[in-house]
Amino acid sequence: MGDSRCDVISRERFDAVLLDMDGVLTDTASVHASAWKRMFDEFLRARAARSGEAFVPFDIESDYTRHVEGKPRYDGVRDFLRARGIVLPEGAPDDPPQAETVHGLGNRKDQLVNEVIAAEGVRVFPGSVPLLERLRAAGIKTAVVTSSQNRARVLEAAGLGALFDVAVDGHTLLERGLNGKPAPDMFLEAARALGVDPARAVVVEDAISGVEAGARGGFGLVVGVARKGNAAELASHGAQHVVADLSELLD
Repeated sequence: MGDSRCDVISRERFDAVLLDMDGVLTDTASVHASAWKRMFDEFLRARAARSGEAFVPFDIESDYTRHVEGKPRYDGVRDFLRARGIVLPEGAPDDPPQAETVHGLGNRKDQLVNEVIAAEGVRVFPGSVPLLERLRAAGIKTAVVTSSQNRARVLEAAGLGALFDVAVDGHTLLERGLNGKPAPDMFLEAARALGVDPARAVVVEDAISGVEAGARGGFGLVVGVARKGNAAELASHGAQHVVADLSELLD
């Protein structure tokens, strides 16, 4: 990582790399997207049946990417409902998954994700472990920065927990009153916890909201991971370097 072969991330230029989890390190973004669709489609179908309006399903390509991906769970619920002109009570974090509230819908989505993880486990993308090991061997600190409140469960299932110096997740966001992505708060909190200047840190993200957060935070480099063939879109929202997999950052 620190030799002349790598001109993207080197120890000379950077002290830390801050990585998102779902869709960057682990193939859990697809699990989340499917859970969001199932939850919202069930809600929208029932709502349409009651009102007599047409059922317009949740679209992963547009709705998930624009309104939900990378954001804290309840922010994703709010933003999608707002886009559809739907107003629901906020409810409370302990609302049951059946409740038609912002928190209830978010909790239903979380329940669906946990069921899939428990049944199928977590797949790690090929380049994740080699990159993390190379970074740490080069003396570059690492942090996982995710809006997910399932971070510990996912990392444990993926066998990645020991490869990070710091973790900032959905629980951190709530405990410290941070703003979720696309605000840079979570990445800035990770840099603070690592004791590094944001200008000496790299942000690695696959979501539009994530690369926007990196661009707004004054970080030294924002890397987009275009697993959906969306390199141009990530670049237009703030990614300065785009790869298809983390293995491309190894050499």
